[in-house]
Amino acid sequence: MLDFIYYPVSWILWFWHRVFGFALGSDNGLAWALAVVFLVFTLRLVLYVPFVKQVRTTRQMQELQPQIKELQRKYKNDRQKMAVEMQKLQKEHGFNPLMGCLPVLAQVPVFIGLYHVLRSFNRVGGASGIGGFGHSGGMTAAQNAMTPNYVFNADDVQSFLRARIFGAPISAAITTPKAQLEAFADFGGIPHMANMAAVAIPLMLIAGLATHFNARASVARQSAEAAANPQAAIMNKMALWVFPLGVVVGGPFLPIAILIYWVSNNMWTYGQQHLVFGRIEKEEEQKKQDALERRAANAPKPGAKPVDQKKKPTDAPVVDAEVTEPSPNGTAKPANKANASSGRSTGQGNRKRSGNRGRANQKRRR
Repeated sequence: MLDFIYYPVSWILWFWHRVFGFALGSDNGLAWALAVVFLVFTLRLVLYVPFVKQVRTTRQMQELQPQIKELQRKYKNDRQKMAVEMQKLQKEHGFNPLMGCLPVLAQVPVFIGLYHVLRSFNRVGGASGIGGFGHSGGMTAAQNAMTPNYVFNADDVQSFLRARIFGAPISAAITTPKAQLEAFADFGGIPHMANMAAVAIPLMLIAGLATHFNARASVARQSAEAAANPQAAIMNKMALWVFPLGVVVGGPFLPIAILIYWVSNNMWTYGQQHLVFGRIEKEEEQKKQDALERRAANAPKPGAKPVDQKKKPTDAPVVDAEVTEPSPNGTAKPANKANASSGRSTGQGNRKRSGNRGRANQKRRR
């Protein structure tokens, strides 16, 4: 029913197992664990661009919160008009709310697919997978060992059953029924509960702590307006405490490979958040710096009067004219170069002197 999910997950897991199995051995538990880890990394690398858009969408949503609240206040009695105005606001700012959910939604089918594929390596004693989709359970240990699992052939299934990490098979959980543990009898022996607990419990605690610190980093980057929202406050508390506690409480029911998936996914998220948020903050700081430089370049220099661009200058520019003086034979000839070149200053000097003579005449008249 969900083969369109199971087969791609199987192919990626198969590829990375071939890579690490070539170096470490196909039956090595570390090779299978690294295959799961790099399955996560492959998925997150594909979702890197949507994640960046998600971060930008979240920050843009925080910036638009005052306008959104104003629309909600203005059209609180007209939901249809409010929806239209919200769509108009989102369109004006290029805001797409779906981009904030895409990376999270895309990981859900991968988690379900990986869970099912890993469970389908052991179909002894009951239905496998979530909801029993895919291969049917109820096989004997011999039938299970000889039955392929999607792209994995029978040899791969047997290799997975032989794989151990500190004596614990990565497809088993602490609460795995004893009947299903019989599948490992001919492939390294039935695992002990102590071995599985020794591997699973540290992974559960690490997964819970990683979930908590990732949530704390996200909450710390929220704006004050967003954090003050009652709904956001409830979601923040759930992300900080309920979700990490859920990982720890649900850990005994999850296969060790799923716990490895959870830890590696949180490790990637933690590093990616710091990388992406740091890059976006540098971009915003650079934009602010550019705006300040443009403002400083357009500002008047100290001591200069600001020029009003709306007013046009009324004074015509002063053009230096060639000064001539009469010659003895009646023709005009140019004055000396000093007078010609200093025509403007000479004229200004004459105007000053005439002004002084006027003030002297006024004094004599008084």
